[in-house]
Amino acid sequence: MVNFGFIDEWRPNPGKLTSWSVTPQSLEAAMRAPRHATPPSHQQEEYLRTAYRTASPQWRGSRLCTVVFTVPGVADLDALTQTFNAFLRRHDTFSSWFAQRDDGSIVRHVIDPDIIDVAPTEHGYLDSVEAIHAQVESGTPNALRWDCFTFGVIEHEGSFTLYGAVDHLHTDGMAQGLTCVDLLTLYGNVLSAGKAPSAPVDGHIAFSERERAATAQLTWDSPKIKTWVDLLQRNGGDIPGFPADLGVTDETTNSGSAFLDIELATEGQMLRFEQVCAEHGGRFIGGLFAAQALAEAELSGNDWYFGLTPANTRATSGEAGSVGWYTSLVPVAFDVAPQASFSSLVPVAQQAQESGRELNDVSLYRAFELVTPDSGIRTRPGWSARMLSFVDVRKMEGVEMFDKIDGGFFASRGNSTEVYIWVNRFIDVTKLSVMFPDTPQAHAAIGRFQEIFRGIFATVAAEGDYAMRVDVLS
Repeated sequence: MVNFGFIDEWRPNPGKLTSWSVTPQSLEAAMRAPRHATPPSHQQEEYLRTAYRTASPQWRGSRLCTVVFTVPGVADLDALTQTFNAFLRRHDTFSSWFAQRDDGSIVRHVIDPDIIDVAPTEHGYLDSVEAIHAQVESGTPNALRWDCFTFGVIEHEGSFTLYGAVDHLHTDGMAQGLTCVDLLTLYGNVLSAGKAPSAPVDGHIAFSERERAATAQLTWDSPKIKTWVDLLQRNGGDIPGFPADLGVTDETTNSGSAFLDIELATEGQMLRFEQVCAEHGGRFIGGLFAAQALAEAELSGNDWYFGLTPANTRATSGEAGSVGWYTSLVPVAFDVAPQASFSSLVPVAQQAQESGRELNDVSLYRAFELVTPDSGIRTRPGWSARMLSFVDVRKMEGVEMFDKIDGGFFASRGNSTEVYIWVNRFIDVTKLSVMFPDTPQAHAAIGRFQEIFRGIFATVAAEGDYAMRVDVLS
């Protein structure tokens, strides 16, 4: 099973730590790279704007994503140096750095990948997890610098733990899994003197160019832009938020983040849940949104569900194995009648999810660029929205090895003003992970939500349906 959480919840064994970071010569050469015509992707651009606005000496301003796994044997440090350099040169997202100009625009610079060079630094024996965490976080720059990625190994008796720490600017959930597989494959290729080469991959720069060319053709009158605007207008002119008091106000600058990671259901329950979905004209994903809509309706009494979910934007065979930030947010929206049951909502939620995916190539950020002052849209720059993400880990490349290598994905804690929900389905269990503001109100709201949400899955698996509690809505 893959471990998820904040980096301070990662519990590596103590050992001798060696880290790899960009050499001064490589960094100096990279800073001379010319400007490139392709802007960052829409998602990257807004992420960078937020980082420029919020970063400070005390606050990272961007999210660090760390993949970890343990390898048997003795670490070959020279081979690992070759491995990390091959990884960075192979995925062209790492060849880009970005700068904000005086007019506020974000521009890309692209370096020759051959100048990318990371070198090891020995830190000695670290006997506490806190010291290891500090090295990973403090040793990895934020998204405002090109070299916002580092690697490392912690050597133990008979094995070593490897980590790759990459700013979210250059990675996503799928990319973290790909990073694990890629590093193992590249390391094996170095050790075998080139007998296990990796298949070539397409680059993130080409994806960004394709996205920008498509969205440049959109106008206020484009049907897909209208769909986004109609949804926002029905939601009071704003993006969807969690329907309960989270203790966060406009004046809140740092509420911190809390994280919940619990078992949602066993695989036996999920197989029955999936069967019920099929019996009522849906699939697992439709049932998932139906369950969330029912839980939120019981919390708030809302008669309309509007949520956002990340969608993978990898579109070519070469992008399937490409590391980078290849996601967009798509909407899922449908009515929830007071008498709604799970069985009645499944087909509705399924259709809403499929309709939402039609907006996968139309970034919500582009829709905000096109809104007019009289549209009634009131979303502010730097917005955060409630999000539900589903990952079927069973289908990830190399999933069979994650248990064997104690694989994990960990993020820097950062600051949360909204609720982010992940449902991850493993071979034997499905986990519910929730990140939310670290406030008393949010803890209470999420405690109630997860209780209802888990109850819906258990009831559907046991009884074949779930009826919304009328007493909650009255």
